[in-house]
Amino acid sequence: MAIATDFSVAANGDVRYTGAAHGADGAGYYTVIEFHRWLQDLADDASSSGDDLLDITDDTPSERSTDNIITLYSPYNIDQEASEHLYDGSIIQGGGTDIWDGIVNFGAEGIHIAVMQNGSIVANDFWNTVPYGESTKGLNRDVGAGISHRFMIKVRTSGSDIDGRRLLGMNREFGYTYGEFPINGTSRGNNVLALTHADDLNNTTVTGTVAGWTTIDNVEGYQGIDIDGNLTDEYYYSQWDKDTYTINQFYERMKWISRRGTGDTIYGIDGDVFRGITHEIVIDNPSGTFSEPEELSWPTGTGQLLAIDSTTAGTKLWMQLLSGVAPTNDVTISGASASAQVNVTVTERTVSKPFVGASTGSAIIGSYGLGIEPSDLTSADKLFDLTNTQRVPPNNVTFTVYGLISGEDRVLVGPESGGDILETQLSASGAYAGAETTFIVQEAIPGDTPTAGTIRIWNGDTYSRVTYTGWATSSFTGCTGVPACSNGADVWISYIDKLADSTSASFTGVYQSDRSLFIRVRDGGGTPIKTFETTGSLGSSGGSATAIRTSDA
Repeated sequence: MAIATDFSVAANGDVRYTGAAHGADGAGYYTVIEFHRWLQDLADDASSSGDDLLDITDDTPSERSTDNIITLYSPYNIDQEASEHLYDGSIIQGGGTDIWDGIVNFGAEGIHIAVMQNGSIVANDFWNTVPYGESTKGLNRDVGAGISHRFMIKVRTSGSDIDGRRLLGMNREFGYTYGEFPINGTSRGNNVLALTHADDLNNTTVTGTVAGWTTIDNVEGYQGIDIDGNLTDEYYYSQWDKDTYTINQFYERMKWISRRGTGDTIYGIDGDVFRGITHEIVIDNPSGTFSEPEELSWPTGTGQLLAIDSTTAGTKLWMQLLSGVAPTNDVTISGASASAQVNVTVTERTVSKPFVGASTGSAIIGSYGLGIEPSDLTSADKLFDLTNTQRVPPNNVTFTVYGLISGEDRVLVGPESGGDILETQLSASGAYAGAETTFIVQEAIPGDTPTAGTIRIWNGDTYSRVTYTGWATSSFTGCTGVPACSNGADVWISYIDKLADSTSASFTGVYQSDRSLFIRVRDGGGTPIKTFETTGSLGSSGGSATAIRTSDA
């Protein structure tokens, strides 16, 4: 259609779009220079006619600075609907009180572009319309030039810039790669986005299935977690629990809750604008109590608190910037019931797209500060703590004894040497009177020892079974059942030492090197069997043994 049939000019200066709606047959779209030429063509007419009340007797309606920058002079003006049918530049009106700037995206045809402005996704994303007669979205595209979208967006209203004319273009279509591209203050004319996407080969599960994975959960805020297994916590801004799902399914769920149009909330904000940590800020002079998460504000911006090292006496906080610019030294940051001052250092952190990081299909490469329960990880995974230090989980391996009868079989697995239990694996450090809760051995406890379990201690007559809840270096802690014993008494780790409560029994330890094991299963009860004994090995992939049930009835 011609611009003359799609626009009108009223006597009061209102220039309005009168053509077909987006996506309808005949919807018209025109460059800003075409718009200006049309107005000037009307302005040199001897007299106005029809719905175009503009001629030589009227004030000049518009001026061209360049082909991409057009100024409308009062009283001439456009409204939002008219702006949606113009592209390839800027329109300035009201002496600069209102400005629409041009956006051009170089990227894949059909990509869906979301624009975050002033902390929220712009709801009216008309630029993603599928033009009439076409099958892919994107207005005013030029496939030959690699352009997927061209449109204008309002960046100044009533004399004030909207969030400093800052825009963040985002693409978060489930099943595709995610991306974002910032415009840190639009300029007159065309402003470039570079958003594209491709099939995400690690995101192929149908949406209805992923929507049902609701037991994947998170503990939000500052979290101390020992990911690398060195018995010292590192700190993260989350502690995700993937429940029974694989690590790649966890990755897909994270994409799901942060996809375009999600109804999920992450750290108190809409999932489709959640990006993770954008800034790490050293603070001092805290007062009150911060809440993780909560909205923060300062004179030049707002953010969402994701973690703070102490809610009442914090020295450092981590946030996502929502609007404006990050605070600077001595600026006061305020929450709902607390405040603190910036202490010199504000560090901008790189944001991952999607926020969770990347998946290899079988392992996760986490984004900055993202924490996951250690038991959900393998040595193939990589996380980065809040100091941006890479943390690699230890190789947790499991040895399982199968073929058991629950409630009847007694299972014992210990260290092996020469086909029998290695009873001299460790030795008591000092004499014990009995009933102590900490038990110290002379040697370093092997690194593949389960974090909690049982040991056997020679009491002079037999090996007493002792439970422990933790260990470090040469000390077993949280002990129950420590017997009276002499200095140097034999001690060994009973990796499995229990009455079967299932058809299998297992233990998990951190792989150090192959460990030889002695396995014994006995059942002298209702379905007695001959004692089953064998040897096995705990290797880099774990190990197993299956009891042979030879009747002793």
